[in-house]
Amino acid sequence: MEVLNYNEFKVTQEMLASKSKRFVNFLVDRILFNLVFYAIGVLIVLIGELFGSDDMLKFLEGLENISTITDYLITNGIYTIFYFTLESLSQKTIGKLITNTKVVLENGEKPSPETIIIRSLCRMIPFDAFSFLGAIPRGWHDTISKTYVVDSKIFDEQKQAFENYQ
Repeated sequence: MEVLNYNEFKVTQEMLASKSKRFVNFLVDRILFNLVFYAIGVLIVLIGELFGSDDMLKFLEGLENISTITDYLITNGIYTIFYFTLESLSQKTIGKLITNTKVVLENGEKPSPETIIIRSLCRMIPFDAFSFLGAIPRGWHDTISKTYVVDSKIFDEQKQAFENYQ
């Protein structure tokens, strides 16, 4: 039998972001990531043009012939950096900013950079994007990293009430 400690704040199911908010987060972040990814390609071409070098263009053309595994690793490596940067700085991505959600630990604290890198790397697991569609809207990248995506308004109200009660 689990002993409840009323002196510790804990994320509850009612604080969790809904499946629809999680889906919007995913959709917005994926679209933004694709825009950033393609902007990097355009930037590489522009730099090559600016310096009169065909090497940059040849580099990009060479990427068309890489293996599926290499493509997967490069794309997901950049995807990991994208998520790690945003979530480690602010606990939010652009999608989470729009839906007013954020990433927290079970005790409500901000996750460490180490936890965020684990969370970001777990997004490379095939079908992870669909894993939050279960009964409880927590994906594999949430459960493995022991993080929660919460509705900021509900979370902040509950945390404030807890702190006032203490």
